[in-house]
Amino acid sequence: MRVIVIADFAIPSGGAQRVAVESARALAESGARVTFLHAVAGSDPALDHPGIELICAGVPDVWSRDPLSAAINGVWSRQAADRARAALAPFIGARETVVHLHQWTRAFSPSIFGVLRESRLPTAITAHDYFLACPNGVLFRFDTHEPCELAPMSGRCMATNCDTRSYPHKLVRVARQAATNRQYGGWTVDVVHIADRARDRLAPLLPATWRHHRVDNPISVERAPPVEIGPDAAFAFVGRLTEDKGAIVAARAAAAAGARMIFIGDGPARAEIAAILPDATITGWVAPAEVASRLRARARAVLAPSLWPETGPLTVLEAAAMGLPAIVSERCGAAGKVDATTGAVVAPTVEANAAAMARLMDDAVVRAMGRAAHDRYWSNAPTPAAHATRLLALYGAMLSA
Repeated sequence: MRVIVIADFAIPSGGAQRVAVESARALAESGARVTFLHAVAGSDPALDHPGIELICAGVPDVWSRDPLSAAINGVWSRQAADRARAALAPFIGARETVVHLHQWTRAFSPSIFGVLRESRLPTAITAHDYFLACPNGVLFRFDTHEPCELAPMSGRCMATNCDTRSYPHKLVRVARQAATNRQYGGWTVDVVHIADRARDRLAPLLPATWRHHRVDNPISVERAPPVEIGPDAAFAFVGRLTEDKGAIVAARAAAAAGARMIFIGDGPARAEIAAILPDATITGWVAPAEVASRLRARARAVLAPSLWPETGPLTVLEAAAMGLPAIVSERCGAAGKVDATTGAVVAPTVEANAAAMARLMDDAVVRAMGRAAHDRYWSNAPTPAAHATRLLALYGAMLSA
């Protein structure tokens, strides 16, 4: 079987890119022939595999362009369409060939949908976010700091300044969404959802003819005994330090609970976090291996108090694989992987997170939760091999259909 994986980047600088790279590697390890088509130059060493062919379209990240060029090419990149069409041409009509799209908003633009429709190749799309339906991609209103309940692309949606930057930026996103939606008519694709809650939120917003599937993201953590959570261990927040990710909620909750915190990541909320928690450790961005090392050595539990209905995050499952409990926002997709025996699912408020942190400051409680999280994770672990097996079964069904 030939699998054509498509993503803007072949370097895992974010969750979607990371999953695309790890998924491609897992598929190649399982015997599939993989072609990885990426827009922006540069690739991860994980893609150096005899079963993986790399094709770079040579299209720049729209964020690297001037604002006008970024707006135009973000809505519809003719350059990306032409180069993607040329890359896919040798596979048109090929037997046992499927396409799996992971990311397009930063370089390929909605023009990739037109190319894929023309190709008539069976296509799967992983919904790492909500860009298939929502202009700002997160179904979240940054003006009110609440999940958005407006119908995407309705009059009220387009009139609402919910963007992180400005209303003109929102209008560019609306134009991009309109360009995306125009490609949907008469086209049936298979959507891969990474969490039940994310599927339930997104599926009703997509064409009724589309098929929906649940496949966990691959988690590349080696099995080992659960970590020994020490009395001096700190709560950990991993990811971009922004308000919508819950970084400020985490800092204020830790201050209220008198808990130690480590923030692994960086972002615009860094200075505010340092002011709230002067003793907190803020590492900045570090390599994935160092993230795992720091969690194993210093973490008591991970916090994921996201304000937006995040489809993941991966950190919750990675922590469970190590034997660390999690305190998760009830809005997150990962909330479906946590219960009272393995952590806590709470509202993304300071009060709720502080109360959960206070409970997990009991060493006996947190260690029991960590062991339970470890046992549950490894009873049905979403390893790269398991992920590839699920995808290959899906691709087989797509080819049969």
